[in-house]
Amino acid sequence: MGIFQKITALFIKKQKIEKEITALQKSCKHSKKSVKQVRDRLDSSIPVIRWVCDECSKITGYPSDKDKQRFFKE
Repeated sequence: MGIFQKITALFIKKQKIEKEITALQKSCKHSKKSVKQVRDRLDSSIPVIRWVCDECSKITGYPSDKDKQRFFKE
């Protein structure tokens, strides 16, 4: 298998995995959330503070200034 075919196969696997993650996150109830430091986008290297589901790791919202202060005190 050449490099091009291997890369193409990996991109196809990545796409399938991303679809599966999206489906799991849609079905999650997001019942337990925490304020965490995460990347807002996959191509971003700058971390941001967001509410994140503890079960599926989906970003669920923006914390208030008070939530951010509590996060930085921990």
